[in-house]
Amino acid sequence: MHRWTRLEDVPAELGPTVATLGNFDGVHQGHRAVLETVTDLARERGLASVAVTFDPHPVAVLHPERAPQEIASLEHRLDLLEEAGLDGVVVIEFTAEYARLSPEDFVVETFVDGLRAEVVVVGQDTRFGLHNSGDVGTMRTLGELHGFDVVVQDTAGGLDGGLRTWSSTVLRQALADGDMATANAILDRPHRVSGEVVHGHHRGRELGYPTANLAFDAVGMVPADGVYAGWLERPDLPDDHPDRRLPAAISVGTNPTFDDVEQRTVEAYVLDRLDLDLYGEVVWVDFVQRLRGNVRFDSLDELMAQMASDVDRSRDLLQQG
Repeated sequence: MHRWTRLEDVPAELGPTVATLGNFDGVHQGHRAVLETVTDLARERGLASVAVTFDPHPVAVLHPERAPQEIASLEHRLDLLEEAGLDGVVVIEFTAEYARLSPEDFVVETFVDGLRAEVVVVGQDTRFGLHNSGDVGTMRTLGELHGFDVVVQDTAGGLDGGLRTWSSTVLRQALADGDMATANAILDRPHRVSGEVVHGHHRGRELGYPTANLAFDAVGMVPADGVYAGWLERPDLPDDHPDRRLPAAISVGTNPTFDDVEQRTVEAYVLDRLDLDLYGEVVWVDFVQRLRGNVRFDSLDELMAQMASDVDRSRDLLQQG
């Protein structure tokens, strides 16, 4: 998949396209419904399939006080867009100046001149242009004016029998609640946080459960405090390496039993492994299921007993999955 950072970088030889746009934060099932329509139409018409996305998130530029937490890193989003089968993605730097484009100027610059789109596929809640004043009706009108077809894809999904949608808003709330069943259903995969492994207090090692502590600038929305079953993946290793993807018990929070942790941390204990040295390595931590919330224990013996139980439950859950 080609990755461009400016529309001017898209080569003329790419030819006409089937295109779409969106933040694609998380690349969840609603997004993938749109992307599947894009790739199917491109295949049918013999055209290139291209998505336009933005970095940083538009709300982070226009209303930083209301900026949503990033569900997935840009790199992860691009990898997921590539897995969806696109031929190319344009990552446009979103600026205050860019936000002042009228809906028509945005469409002409992006889809007419930039991508020579014959078809533009949008979700039913797509907004674009100055003050988000462009919508699906606007896109249809502009398509008729500038000579491209518009296809509107239903992205509602079927959570709770259709009562909740496949949306980034619902997804963020599920993560904030530690509701991994809902979050992972929307994503159709385990939610991921990635970061460099750094030194912590080494308390886990002293207790017999050495953990990989992620740096505070780890990327991906960290779910609610608690203990989770999940996986630690080492992307620098080959896909077929036996230590590439490892089962883990994951702790999120400030560790209330001790008083020397002020910031929330993400730390993963790889089940039954005491031999790993992961310091300085960038890893992926995938959250499968929340086991419990955080508890302050009155003694180390109580904490140790609970940790042993958490590890056993994690092992059972991951073996089942």
